[in-house]
Amino acid sequence: MNYQKLDAALATALNDLQDSEETSLAVFIHTEPILDSAATAVLESLGVSGISSGKEIFTATLSSNAISQLSEQSWVKFLKRSQQLRLVNKIINIGKLGV
Repeated sequence: MNYQKLDAALATALNDLQDSEETSLAVFIHTEPILDSAATAVLESLGVSGISSGKEIFTATLSSNAISQLSEQSWVKFLKRSQQLRLVNKIINIGKLGV
């Protein structure tokens, strides 16, 4: 595995995984802009969808083994963990706003 291509959150999550075959990590895959047919085939075999010419960022839910395989590819720039965002509920008290 090429850890230089992983962000800190993804590297930490990989260390916490028990099963290297479980597809449980949502990641952003940043690639070179022009992918050849071999690169496209690798992405498709891992279940990545929406592959098109000129696209550089893909999302997928992958296993530790798949992330390791991708990190070794020369056309992969880096891999970043996708985190679920949560809404921040902020109540604004209109009565205190000066008009």
